[in-house]
Amino acid sequence: MTDTLVPVFDLGGVFVDWNPMYLFRKLFESEDDALWFHQNICTLDWNLEFDAGEIYSEGVAKLITRFPKYWREIQAFDLRWKETLGEFIQGTIDIHDELIEQEVPTFAITNFSWEKWVSCLGEWPFLEKFDGVIVSGLEGLVKPDPRLYRVFCERYGLAPESCVFIDDSEPNITSARKFGMHGIHFKDPVMLRKELIALGLPLKAK
Repeated sequence: MTDTLVPVFDLGGVFVDWNPMYLFRKLFESEDDALWFHQNICTLDWNLEFDAGEIYSEGVAKLITRFPKYWREIQAFDLRWKETLGEFIQGTIDIHDELIEQEVPTFAITNFSWEKWVSCLGEWPFLEKFDGVIVSGLEGLVKPDPRLYRVFCERYGLAPESCVFIDDSEPNITSARKFGMHGIHFKDPVMLRKELIALGLPLKAK
């Protein structure tokens, strides 16, 4: 098993469906209003600040000072954050469980607020099955910054070329490949299974 590539997973979009619009649709009467709010106020770039280590209560308070009329909706992004989550992606969980059964070590590198990461531990059973996880919010670095991949390899004593990184973001995969890792741009679990088998991982063909 020593020559088997080490699988390194992203979480959001790979193990669990995440989309702030799931919450914003509950806060506004129309799709247009919800989308405007997401594109102009609680944006993906703003969310990335939490992924880089910003405390939720501070980030929320700062944004409310800029848009006080939306204080309820902005605060909901913290207090009702779990409602930004959709379903688990069961096919990926099945792949992960198979790899563990075959005694393949598995890891994760995730852009994630450290506060929300900790809050999910009891509810996402697959998290505790990893041999190690790099959480961007604890490192103060976010993908696709190659320094995050360096932190991962140094912490777990792995060479980049011995790892295959799986992420639903093309820029994150491009960066991982430039760093020296194998990369799989995740589309769905069926394709992922085929691609991992092609790389020599011990999974059953389905």
